[in-house]
Amino acid sequence: MKLNDLITMYEAKKKLYADGVYLHVSEIFEEAREKYKQEYLSSSKALKLRAKGKTPDAEQSWKAFKGKNFEKLIWHVIRDELEAVDLRVIPGATLKRKNLTPELSKVYRNLLVRYGEWALLPDVDLVIYEPKTSNVIGVISCKITLRERIAQTAYWKLKLASDPLTMHIKGYFITADEDGDLVKDMANPSRNRIIVEHELDGTYALRHLAESEKVKAFPNFIQDLRSIIRGR
Repeated sequence: MKLNDLITMYEAKKKLYADGVYLHVSEIFEEAREKYKQEYLSSSKALKLRAKGKTPDAEQSWKAFKGKNFEKLIWHVIRDELEAVDLRVIPGATLKRKNLTPELSKVYRNLLVRYGEWALLPDVDLVIYEPKTSNVIGVISCKITLRERIAQTAYWKLKLASDPLTMHIKGYFITADEDGDLVKDMANPSRNRIIVEHELDGTYALRHLAESEKVKAFPNFIQDLRSIIRGR
């Protein structure tokens, strides 16, 4: 089970559900779960662990695979649509490479968060930028649930907003919300919903939920981004 398998499953469901395919992303991962675990338990890595007297933990391996590939699947889903409006999206880890193209070197510098004489890249999953200028438009954290690094995501957004050079960069969160933090509206909000409502520019869920100005269903993401571009 690899990323390409997940993409194939996504595209198959897209043919069935069209614009509603986003509601079935968690379903895709659930369908992939047992196959992944079976493959893991018969892998060379698992055999080596058994040889050392250890028990392979298929569930822990699955969780790591799921989290990493949720981000990559979202990248696959939004990449073409962003390029259609003359934007580019890349994994944040790309900017940590030693040898960057001139274009990405500029993106790197435009995203740095300053700490006095030091500067760090924010820990984000995806970076949206204009290829003609290398100006960063927004950063995205992609997580299965809100409890996964939501406080850290809010922290980086606050740091970006505190510097005149980066205050225009939008902070987004895309989530499957498998814990249901976004299901209830602000009349009875969860702790994590309060954080995203007040600290981020937009949170987009791949499930049915109580929507607000800041928290919406996933299909609104590209539409909202287009509105920002038109308003610049």
